[in-house]
Amino acid sequence: MSVHLVNPSDNSFGTAVITPRWLFVLAAATPRTAGDPILVDESLEQIVPESISPGDIVGISVHTGNALRGYQVGRMASARGAIVIYGGIHATLFPEETFERGAANAVVKGDGDIAWGKAVTDALAGRLNRIYEGGRIEGTQFLAARWDLMPRDKYMWASVQTIRGCPKHCSFCSVWRTDGQQPRQRAFQSVIDEIVDLRRIGFRFIALADDNFYPVSHNDIRLAKQQGNLAKLEELSAIRAERFALMAELAKLPKDMVFFTQITMEAGEDPEYLDAMRKANIKGALVGVEAVTPEGLKAVYKEFNYSGEALARQLQTFKKHGVHVLGSFIFGLPTDKPATFDATVEMALKAGVTFAQFVMMTPFPGTVDFIRWEKEQDLAPTLVGDVPITRYWLIPTATRPKMFTPHPSMSSSEISERTQKVWDRFYNWSAIWQRSACTPNLRARVAFMFLSKLYRQMYAGTGISTDSARRKKSKRWARWTASQCRKLFQARPMPELQSPVWELAFAQPNLRRPAFLTGPPEPVAHFNVLPEN
Repeated sequence: MSVHLVNPSDNSFGTAVITPRWLFVLAAATPRTAGDPILVDESLEQIVPESISPGDIVGISVHTGNALRGYQVGRMASARGAIVIYGGIHATLFPEETFERGAANAVVKGDGDIAWGKAVTDALAGRLNRIYEGGRIEGTQFLAARWDLMPRDKYMWASVQTIRGCPKHCSFCSVWRTDGQQPRQRAFQSVIDEIVDLRRIGFRFIALADDNFYPVSHNDIRLAKQQGNLAKLEELSAIRAERFALMAELAKLPKDMVFFTQITMEAGEDPEYLDAMRKANIKGALVGVEAVTPEGLKAVYKEFNYSGEALARQLQTFKKHGVHVLGSFIFGLPTDKPATFDATVEMALKAGVTFAQFVMMTPFPGTVDFIRWEKEQDLAPTLVGDVPITRYWLIPTATRPKMFTPHPSMSSSEISERTQKVWDRFYNWSAIWQRSACTPNLRARVAFMFLSKLYRQMYAGTGISTDSARRKKSKRWARWTASQCRKLFQARPMPELQSPVWELAFAQPNLRRPAFLTGPPEPVAHFNVLPEN
């Protein structure tokens, strides 16, 4: 009997940019009595059916984008006599669908750090339940990943999570509805220990895979003070103090390390925080810009963002403080016009955004947009074949529409074509070369060029033709580029790097007084770092 953990994907490139963290966390959550799990990341290579034997346990995590492929894997595993258990955000939202479409024996809903181990134990004992409620566990219960099971020659960046949840309420995002608006923060000591383990084995590029690395804004603290809510003020201040403590320790790591994360635009109003990020070698962050007009921001409940010239200045603020921005923009909002596309790419270029992604409006399950759209469709259902458009993830990719919600003034094909032109303009060789000047040397500049083209190839999905020959050619080119890119991110392992020695008082973060009473804490710890050659 073996335990398999599968990350489903229709597209396999042989090399991946960032590790799918959940795969290695659930490996850590797998009971030792079941042995080491077999990990399959289909973004590298697809699963081999013959690897599944009767009685095996197959765990499959699905989000909306890979649900259809996940169900195919589940049916295959079930046909070979395996016990199939689903998890992930999509299975949490649509547990019954996994039984109907994916031959599920059980579903783990919510956080899997604890619930997955219980499901495996029950399966081994022959008493598997149908549903396991993982809920939202506390940050102290987050598990470190089993990086010893990772194929080190397949990933460019590793990933470490420091916090779950986001206090915002953007209409297009499901995080605040599934992971909650209350930030659940992992103690910085365990984060640093895991990062040290990764640097030992040769990873110096780390994605801090958080829902929102900036969980407490100045405005949040200002509101708590105005309301006289001392309990809330103390809570927010403690979260912020923990963030600064983490960044202070990141700054002590080997100087060749590079971190990347995801934050909200509000961080641009917090120079102290941005400076701490720079000192911590957090070189870049995905920032949800979404729209460049006030009307567009209002449509997605993101009025706290800037627009126009103020937006350009705000984005430039990140760069001035040493934090490069991967700007995320959405097209297809009801307020968009043909001129919006040119205005958006002009803004991205003018603001000095280092990377950018341009996505078409998609109503994801669990979001306000999806709930509103589903109610509208109840009145006049649209079918694609025999599948309701509100279950678009079940439509084969070859026949799946590019957009699902009608636009008041543009067709889906027009939005798709204009979106592709924006990708092409932002990622043409001349523009990439100019942006690559932000790197410190020629090797890094070459890496930047390759990575930019790879990012466009992997994520500018609107430009991949449905013609199978062109799709195969595109994938072959992306596979070759990914392989070359990975070599540029390799680093010499540092097995001699020692973990910090934490004093007892700081091993219990809840004993700290909040920053607004005492100032930022100074954890007592030291690294034993031998210099690099």
